[in-house]
Amino acid sequence: MEFQTRPATFDDAPAIHAIIAANEQAWHGQVHSLQDAIAADLRRPMITLDLDTRVVEAPDGIAAWAWVHGGRRSQVDVHPSYVDRGLGSELVDWAEGRAREHESPWLAQTVDDADLGGAKLLRGRGYEVLATNWLLERPVDGAEPLVPEGVTLRPFAPDDARVVHQVVQDAFDDWQPRRHEYDEWAGTSIERDSFDAELSPVAVAGDEIVGAVISLELPDSPDGYVDQLAVRRDFRGRGMARALLTEAALGAGRRGKETLTLWTHSGTGALAMYERLGMRVRRSTTVYRKQL
Repeated sequence: MEFQTRPATFDDAPAIHAIIAANEQAWHGQVHSLQDAIAADLRRPMITLDLDTRVVEAPDGIAAWAWVHGGRRSQVDVHPSYVDRGLGSELVDWAEGRAREHESPWLAQTVDDADLGGAKLLRGRGYEVLATNWLLERPVDGAEPLVPEGVTLRPFAPDDARVVHQVVQDAFDDWQPRRHEYDEWAGTSIERDSFDAELSPVAVAGDEIVGAVISLELPDSPDGYVDQLAVRRDFRGRGMARALLTEAALGAGRRGKETLTLWTHSGTGALAMYERLGMRVRRSTTVYRKQL
C-alpha cells in the first residue's frame, strides 16, 4: 500500500481525532478525548503547521499523524488498522529530527499504558520514563459541598476569564515547565466548543476569585470531565479543592453523568490529595523522554 506524507491542516482535525478515538475504543472500550482538543492544539503558539505537523495518508484516509510543540514535546498516533507497518517509527524519526532543528536537548512523548507497542518502540529508541499521568474518577452523588467560611461558589462568568487564568497559572507554576499566556490558555480551555461554564464553579472570597474549576462536556459519554482545578495558594488547606470538585461532580450528576473524571500528573504531587477526595485511578499514561 502506498502512503503519502504532508503537513496537517485545520481541516484534518476530525480525521486526526478519529485515529485517537479508535485507539481509545480498542484499548479501553470508551472514547474520552475530544475533537476540539485537536483543533486547539494545532493553533497553539510554537506550532507552525508546515514545519511541526505531519499526517500520513492512505488511500482510504489519514492513517497516522504526529506533531512537535516547541521542539520538546511530540505526539504520534497510528490508527489501529495501520499498526506494524513502520508508520510510527517513521514519524518518531521525523519528530526527533524536528526537535533537533529546534536545537532542543530532549524530546518527550506521552503513550497510553495500554499501548504496549508504542511503549516498546520508544524504549527501544532510548526513551526513559519521565512521568505518569492518571485519569481519575469519582461518583457524582453525595452531600452538598462544605464551603469554607467567607467563600461562595458560583458558575464561571465571561468576566472571570482573566482572573481565572491568573489563578490557574499561579497554581500550576510549581510543576508546569512554562506559564501559558492568556491567549494560549483560553484557546485550549474556555474558548473551546466543549467548555461548559455552567459546570465550571469558581470560588469567591469577598470580591476575589480564589479557586476555579474548568469543565468540558464529553458528548455521548457517561463521564463529566474536569480539565483544570486550581486554588490560590493562600486559600489551600481549607477544603476548597474538595468543595469545588464536589460542586462540579453534583452538577455533572444533575446532567445525567455517572462519574466525574480528571487527569493529574505525577509532577504535581496531587494524586494522594485526589484519592483523599474520593477519586480513584481508572487508567494511566506514561511520559517518555529521550536526550537528543
